[in-house]
Amino acid sequence: MDSKYKQFLFWALTVALMMLTFCMSPIMSYKVYCLIAGYFVGAIVQAGYWIGKIKDIDIRNYGSGNAGTTNVFRTLGKKAGMVTYILDAFKPIIAGLVLKMILGSSVDCIMLLFMYLGFGVVLGHNFPFYMDFHGGKGIAASSGVVLALIPYPKYCFVFAIVGFLAFSLTVLITKYVSLGSLLGITSWFVLFVIWAVKGWLPLSTYDAVEACIVVGVIVVFAYVRHRGNIIRLINGTERKVGSKKTA
Repeated sequence: MDSKYKQFLFWALTVALMMLTFCMSPIMSYKVYCLIAGYFVGAIVQAGYWIGKIKDIDIRNYGSGNAGTTNVFRTLGKKAGMVTYILDAFKPIIAGLVLKMILGSSVDCIMLLFMYLGFGVVLGHNFPFYMDFHGGKGIAASSGVVLALIPYPKYCFVFAIVGFLAFSLTVLITKYVSLGSLLGITSWFVLFVIWAVKGWLPLSTYDAVEACIVVGVIVVFAYVRHRGNIIRLINGTERKVGSKKTA
């Protein structure tokens, strides 16, 4: 699809969604606002891309061809990779703090609204409008969503601990970052559903189900963005940590 046509569709859809909020209930309009605001946060704070620009390169022309943390690590080194991860992970965290500052305790479903905000950040990270919708794969941004849930009751900090362990142990044992990333984010979804079933989320039953759906969509996007990695994992050709890229 032509780049200009993509841009037209993007802005038309954004404007249409904003116009529709005038016909929605307050809570529904909040969800749309969070989704759109999150998108622009995720798109504009595109750490890997901007660090590459500082180095006078387009990071997407190197390595795996995306603007994510792993590619920056492999292309520009550990320091650039760490900065990329921190900035990308902090996007939903900062956005979530702003959301709480604006709405505070005025709504009962603040966690659900944050899930829409976080989903928007991941969408913006993956499909930034000014980069022809070609960004990262969403793992760093998604991990930031998980980290932002730490203060929420009940025991939501467990999501981050288990996700980190799943990622770390998988990479340590298999040397595959992609596999560790996918298992880490999958563990979050599984635990989130368990928390919802147990009634441990600070949400009503209906809102908890909706939040699970949003988390599920975030995880699906992660798998879709890693489809090339999944094929290489199946074929045994996925690049391992520490290995050099073969011609």
